[in-house]
Amino acid sequence: MTASERPLRADARRNRESVLDAAGELFAQRGDAVQMDEIAERAGLGVGTLYRHFADKQALLAAIIGRRFEAMTALARAADENEDPWTAFETLLYGYLESAQADAAFRFALLGPADPRWNDIAAEKTDFSAITERIVRRAVDAGRLREDFHAHDFALITRGAMANMTGAADWRRHVALLLEGVSRRERIMPADAGPTSPS
Repeated sequence: MTASERPLRADARRNRESVLDAAGELFAQRGDAVQMDEIAERAGLGVGTLYRHFADKQALLAAIIGRRFEAMTALARAADENEDPWTAFETLLYGYLESAQADAAFRFALLGPADPRWNDIAAEKTDFSAITERIVRRAVDAGRLREDFHAHDFALITRGAMANMTGAADWRRHVALLLEGVSRRERIMPADAGPTSPS
């Protein structure tokens, strides 16, 4: 076990969580303009303590994403327990997006101009991706998603929806329109709808 893999002491864990909470608040308010010393001050810690946990802003952004992915993985596991493949897919998709809607710092970390250090959260990302791939494959195999739909398409849908979580944009409508294109649910016409006559 390397030094970076050893469990943190209780006080070190508290300091790390304080930094993440402070960074989350500041990134949500001001985006990429936030500086590391501001984060340390908001957390009530010295800059040196901050840098012992996070070497740079990219590492901090990755940690914000990683913390959210841990919660998303629990959500994905619960969704995967649903016997109906389409319900499992929708539960994961909307649960993911509702969680992201309430977490502006996560959206900034994922979509912002600075690239996070993905290697720092490889385990969290892998866990979430594996369950997402299984849920997507179940929906494809059941004929509820088009055959060429893959897990990376899930990421495209969620990123597009998150980009529409600002201002008056309606991300739910955005997702509903996309699902119309990728789902294979039968389109049932109203019972009283007769054949369309040529104009």
